[in-house]
Amino acid sequence: MVTLDQTPDIAAVRYEARTIKPTLSFRIFQVVNVTILILVGVVTLYPFLNLTARAFSSQAAIAAGSVFIWPVGFNLTTLENVVSQERFWINYGNTLVYTTVATVISMVLTTTFAYVLSKSHLRGRGALVGLALFTMFFAGGLIPNYLLISQLGFKNTLWAIVLPQAINVFNLLVMKSFFENFPAELEEAAAIDGLSTYGIFLRIVLPLSKAIIATMILFYAVAFWNSWFPAFLYMDDPDLYPVSVYLRNIIAGASGTGEGLGGDAVQIGSNVKAVTTILTVLPIVCLYPFIQKHFVSGVMLGSVKG
Repeated sequence: MVTLDQTPDIAAVRYEARTIKPTLSFRIFQVVNVTILILVGVVTLYPFLNLTARAFSSQAAIAAGSVFIWPVGFNLTTLENVVSQERFWINYGNTLVYTTVATVISMVLTTTFAYVLSKSHLRGRGALVGLALFTMFFAGGLIPNYLLISQLGFKNTLWAIVLPQAINVFNLLVMKSFFENFPAELEEAAAIDGLSTYGIFLRIVLPLSKAIIATMILFYAVAFWNSWFPAFLYMDDPDLYPVSVYLRNIIAGASGTGEGLGGDAVQIGSNVKAVTTILTVLPIVCLYPFIQKHFVSGVMLGSVKG
């Protein structure tokens, strides 16, 4: 029997726990772990820093190979010439419209489809999941897709970019897994209170799914922002191109000089590419910090089945 005097001092126990020295193997693990993470960070950041430095460096410094992570021979000529091009801003505006509309449509279709597939009592659920998985591994091919888009009258329209990529199967399965882990008691309580299926989905499920929704918005927005091949394939009018196609044309054409940037803009191709690339990725870089806090939790919630 333990008497009151024999009761251990909780404060002393906590102090002893705090003063336990880590073992040698744990210290080695910490050093190795931190070193690897620092190297990964350097490898990840260096290309972006080098690209930024090239965008604001002189052509002579880039040609000499003296530009690494800091601009050499500070230069704004190429930037001024790029942003002065009317077509660049037209294509930039197209990208904003395409990305916004496509992301909204994709989120509506993905969330509703994933919510339906998450219900085990749904008849034909296995067939619908199998159909989605089938499209993940097999596609109709480039020529059939081109003929289909042409016959539907989608060429040179927004829908040629939006509809063929409206549902990403990977994102669909992640959201389906998240909805499967959603507490059924909340939905049952809402149903007892008189909410319909649509009411439960809109007023209960979606407000409690902000993390996974923010993650999927980031996935879709980045994918549509960077997408260039559908527009390159289905659009003939340069004024309808997204900025990614403009960037592709710059990279393909500016091998020696700043082609398309005016006769007085004599800049080497790498300088032009760097400036255009920085201007293209800037909105995504600015958007990411606002969604980053939901990113890890959203992926984990949607990928780990409880």
